[in-house]
Amino acid sequence: MNKAIHTEKAPAALGPYSQAIVAGDFLYVSGQIGIDPVTGEMTEGIENQTKQVLKNIQAILEKAGTDLTKAAKFSIYLKSMDDFSTVNEIYGSYLQEPYPARSTIEVSKLPKDALVEMDVILHLKA
Repeated sequence: MNKAIHTEKAPAALGPYSQAIVAGDFLYVSGQIGIDPVTGEMTEGIENQTKQVLKNIQAILEKAGTDLTKAAKFSIYLKSMDDFSTVNEIYGSYLQEPYPARSTIEVSKLPKDALVEMDVILHLKA
């Protein structure tokens, strides 16, 4: 049976999906963008959005009783690959070795005109 995870410390879902789902030994965190959950507004600039995305993910993981050390796979979606090095540097500061597997993809548009979106899969028993 799947268990939905929801916290007020991360933005509410923008559609019919959960912030995260526990399925067996895995936690699937839905794509997060740089919305500040307090104001409900998108943060400005790639640095602020990247940090907010990771803070939102951390809040969801905290609610699920876990943290980024259990991350197995990240997907990062960028509006512009020109932001890759900035996002990569900030992303790396939130993680420790062994780093999770990762994909980084440039896309034409993201929800709310975000500059970056990330989702993550965690192995809870790792």
